[in-house]
Amino acid sequence: MTPSTRRRFRYLLLGASCVAFSCAPVPASYAGGSFALRTAAAPGSGIGGTIAAGPSTRSDSWAERTLADLTLRQKIGQMIMPFVLGDYAPKGSESHDRIVELIEQHEVGGLIVSVGSPVDVALKLNDFQEHSALPLLVGADMEAGAGFRLRGAVHLPGNVPLGGATEFPPPMAVGATGDADLAYAMGRITAIESRAVGVHVPFAPVLDVNSNPDNPIINTRSFGESPDEVARLGTAFIAGLQEHGAIATAKHFPGHGDTETDSHLELPIIRSDRARLDSVELVPFKAAVEAGVGAVMTAHIAVPSLNGGTELPSTLSSSVLTDLLIDELGFEGLVFTDAMDMAAIDRRFPRGEATVLAVEAGADMVLMPPDVGQAVDALVAAVRAGRITEARIDASVSKILAAKERLELDRRRIVALDSVQRRVGIPAHLDVADDIARRAVTLLRNDRDLLPLLGTRSARVLSVALRRASDLQAGRAFESVLRERYPRLGTARVDGSTRPEVYDELAERARRSDLVVVSLYVNWTQASADEPLPEEVVDFIDDLADAGVPHAVLSFGNPYLLREVPDAQAYLLAWSGSEATQRAAAAALFSDVGIDGRTPIQLPPYFYIGDGLSPAPQAGGGR
Repeated sequence: MTPSTRRRFRYLLLGASCVAFSCAPVPASYAGGSFALRTAAAPGSGIGGTIAAGPSTRSDSWAERTLADLTLRQKIGQMIMPFVLGDYAPKGSESHDRIVELIEQHEVGGLIVSVGSPVDVALKLNDFQEHSALPLLVGADMEAGAGFRLRGAVHLPGNVPLGGATEFPPPMAVGATGDADLAYAMGRITAIESRAVGVHVPFAPVLDVNSNPDNPIINTRSFGESPDEVARLGTAFIAGLQEHGAIATAKHFPGHGDTETDSHLELPIIRSDRARLDSVELVPFKAAVEAGVGAVMTAHIAVPSLNGGTELPSTLSSSVLTDLLIDELGFEGLVFTDAMDMAAIDRRFPRGEATVLAVEAGADMVLMPPDVGQAVDALVAAVRAGRITEARIDASVSKILAAKERLELDRRRIVALDSVQRRVGIPAHLDVADDIARRAVTLLRNDRDLLPLLGTRSARVLSVALRRASDLQAGRAFESVLRERYPRLGTARVDGSTRPEVYDELAERARRSDLVVVSLYVNWTQASADEPLPEEVVDFIDDLADAGVPHAVLSFGNPYLLREVPDAQAYLLAWSGSEATQRAAAAALFSDVGIDGRTPIQLPPYFYIGDGLSPAPQAGGGR
């Protein structure tokens, strides 16, 4: 069997497991041994040591029969994947009927869903599946678990979190643990929870190598800066997903890690030569293809060295998608575009033309075209004009239908709503998120042995949190843990609009404090190289250092912020503002838990890959 045949055979086997949700719960323990063997099997589920062959091995193929019966317009509809919000939308509402119209009029092949509660999303997707003549393939961005999109609702004015799916720390936190078993567990739980709500394609993992500290779009979404580590952890995550019934998606090909431009706003240009790409950006994608990843998502970036010196976006480049990804790397799965409404594409190309160019380049499914009808019409016209052959359309639609058949959507497309509570956001899954968060906390600076803190109950401690005004949960879990140790804890919130006199007052309070803890809830969407931190926050932290006030700075997101406050006495990376990471970071300040994380990125001259301190419990000099 040739390597290409082995890849194809493995891909055909992946994705059918747990479709009927007959799998036994997977034990919370996943330490030791090889991650590929630690799955609990239910009789007939295909989970465990041997993965059962999916429907694609049937001699009477539903995919082949279905393709033969479709008109050209129906085939093209299968290649389109519009966006739907996961909110509650009753029948008859504008938002409900708009999606039903897309499904019934254009017969789209799938949907990409975002933001909603697990039950609302499951109910909504069930309804849309019933309106579709063919089963819909549903995708969602779940880079940090199903909770990446299906969690975070807060009831106002009580500020009560309403719960949801499991939200993990971001991939870079897994990189800080260096543990492929945790990456596998994260993929496994993401698959179980996503399938429970009707999502088949978690658009994950991010395999971009984040080599540029000023990257405003990838940042902690990456596993790190080492190509080999990104490949190792990424393929473990892929195995966890695909061995539990979901189709993994390696993104963003050919690599979005070395840029200072946000492709949502404009087209990034990657100037690397082919030798650099082979040794850095392409390493994780090559590993993913060899591991049998089911799908790849394109990047809206221009890489002239791959495209004859031109600045054509990779999503629209046959040199990148066909010549490199399909022919050279041997990828045979689904090729998804990134969202076509992003400015890197939508501001540069006519909308119908952009869709045609993407399909000509090698894309199978076009995500979020700004106008679905225009996208379908443009592809139909391109085929009728002889610009694209119908055989080319058939090739993509055959892959799409085969994927639906492997997932057994031809037999069962509706999910059981009563299974959502048994599989989504359950304690065993949250325990894994907590474990990743604890093991990922990384200490990069600890001047005068400030940490671990002693937790002196009489100490006057001030906690200052920088957050977006809309981030109501930032600091809530963190300060709850601190208050258990410091009953006299004082708190303050600041954001980009905080007035200067507020900082003057905080400076006065800080000088009267025994300890100041500054939490920076700055995530990758705020990672602008121009001003990652407000000047007032930088000045406040610098003043703490100048005045000799004991202080610790924690980054709950962008890890590169040490460049802005290089004199911080203690600097910890907690990687995100999730509830699990807030609790883990607070516990790490004290001597009752160790700090074991090692940074998977570098920021010369402050730290390098593998750096991290593990202070001895007795060494702490703080209050």
